[in-house]
Order: sequence, then structure tokens, then C-alpha cells
Amino acid sequence: MTGFDFSPFFRSTVGFDRIADMLDDALRTADGDGYPPYNIELAGENRYRITMAVAGLTDEDLSVVQHENTLVVSGKARQPAEGTQFLHRGIAGRAFERRFSLADYVKVTAASLANGLLTVDLVRELPEAMKPRTIEIASGAAKVKTIDAKKAA
Repeated sequence: MTGFDFSPFFRSTVGFDRIADMLDDALRTADGDGYPPYNIELAGENRYRITMAVAGLTDEDLSVVQHENTLVVSGKARQPAEGTQFLHRGIAGRAFERRFSLADYVKVTAASLANGLLTVDLVRELPEAMKPRTIEIASGAAKVKTIDAKKAA
């Protein structure tokens, strides 16, 4: 069984449909062919790095696109020169598309290609309103202004 029916959860939850979609997508892509292989690294606090092995591809052959909370990395290899005869072809030269679901506030900051490895750097940038803040605790008798009902009217 490769799929789950999340509809019973929708009866008692509100706003969690995105999580169910992400789980469904993860199950669907888990059966993929594994090409190209990749690593996901934690590069620091709120920093991540995806490294993909894309041997034989150039930066013109690759595309890295972030749309909302989805990162799509795709590649299309060039056809070998006409008349090329391979005795053994072990380097995969096929088109691919990899999709990564990104958490809220995760943005792509850079992408680079070196030595057959495509590296995509990401960072989570929380808005100031979402960051934790320290609340000062007043000691002693706090002076709280009260408005007299007669003066307020």
C-alpha cells in the first residue's frame, strides 16, 4: 500500500490540509528512481544546504526555481555528438526534476555548480514579529495608570 486516505482527519481539523498534502507528496516521491542522488545538510542555525550529484551537466543544463514553499531543481542533459559510439555508458545523462517542500520563511540564498555537484544554500529568515522577545519584568509596586470612569466619559 503506497497511499493513505487522510479524509477522516479533515472532519476534525481546520487548516491542516497542507500537512496532509506534504505527507501524500512524500509518500508519492519516496518510490522515485533516486536520480540524481542528493544530500540535505544542516549548515548552521537556520541554514541548510542541498547538494546534488549532477555529473556531466553544466549550469546551462540546470534550473533552480523557488515558488512559494516549493523548490524545484531540474536538469536536461545535452545529446551526445552525432556519431558518438559508447562502449559503456555509466554516466546517467537523462532529464530529471526534484521537488523539495520548504518550511515557512525558508529562502534560497545561493546556488553553485562545481566538480559535478550542484549546491543550493537555504536560510530560514523569521520576521521580527515571529522571533521570541524578552519581556521586562517590573519589580516592586508597579504604577499602573487607571482611568476614572467619570473622566473617561
